[in-house]
Amino acid sequence: MDVYFKKQITYQHKGLTFTFDVAHTLFSSFEVDEGTDVFLRFLQPNAPRTILDLGCGYGPIGIILARLYPDAQVVLADKDLLAIRYAKLNLAHNGITNAEAVGSVGMESVPDRQYHLIVSNIPAKIGDVAIEQDFLLEPYARLRPGGDYWFVIVSGLNHLIPRLGQRHQLKLKEVKKRAGHSVYHLHKPETDDAGLG
Repeated sequence: MDVYFKKQITYQHKGLTFTFDVAHTLFSSFEVDEGTDVFLRFLQPNAPRTILDLGCGYGPIGIILARLYPDAQVVLADKDLLAIRYAKLNLAHNGITNAEAVGSVGMESVPDRQYHLIVSNIPAKIGDVAIEQDFLLEPYARLRPGGDYWFVIVSGLNHLIPRLGQRHQLKLKEVKKRAGHSVYHLHKPETDDAGLG
């Protein structure tokens, strides 16, 4: 048994049951957190062929999307190597064969391709500059034209995200606000003339 193992949790989504091993020191180790739950309920992707879960933790969002879109290639990425260990375990537990988990600080070690869909439960405590660079501008740059970036934040970041959207001329849409969290959607136009400067 892994010395970091805490327990196994289950989660239901769209009639499917998922199981996740979680470790003591990882985010949301009691149950799938409210932000992820709200996010999954309101996420409306367009049958993506490539998906990136940025800041995946032990993997719930990426694993669920990999099951829902079995023809998609899915990448789960996190800076925490213990999270990646558990994401890999959970990929195996849930029989997911169309996804991989990689250690990456922001986008730096994410496989170099453009993505139809990027998703993230953005960590609140990494600082405004890291959120701007690693969780807004760099993911947006790696979206395919016509692609979508969906993310959830704690309400404490609601002062920051719209301001960053205006600064970089990004058409951010707040989709849902609930239980201390907000879900945002950012679509990349087929001809991208957003000024990222």
